[in-house]
Amino acid sequence: MRLLLDTQVFLWWLAESRKLTKAIRDRIDAADEVYVSAASIVECEAKIAAGLLEADTAEVARGIRASGFLELPVRVRAAAAAASLKRVPETDFFDRLLVAQAMAEPLWFITANAALKDYSELVEVAGASTS
Repeated sequence: MRLLLDTQVFLWWLAESRKLTKAIRDRIDAADEVYVSAASIVECEAKIAAGLLEADTAEVARGIRASGFLELPVRVRAAAAAASLKRVPETDFFDRLLVAQAMAEPLWFITANAALKDYSELVEVAGASTS
């Protein structure tokens, strides 16, 4: 099984957040390959600049390699596909780009954003843990 982690899910993973359910942690641990997109680094920087995220982009980038995950570059085909995906409430361009990357590769896309489920059968919503 090959997975692509949404930015939020990857940040939860790095922080060892209890928001990530055991089922999703187990699925990530069992995957043959786990990817984090280069777009996630850009998304983090954009959210830091907007005051929506408190993080160090360089540390987040180092976290990809330290976690044993693989980097996924942004390819033209996925970027063009993202631009053609319908905009829906509760999503932004980074959401659509990550979904488009998952569809192009193909990879199972693990996200906390239920609004992305309608884009593809490859989108799996990681419900936040309540414990």
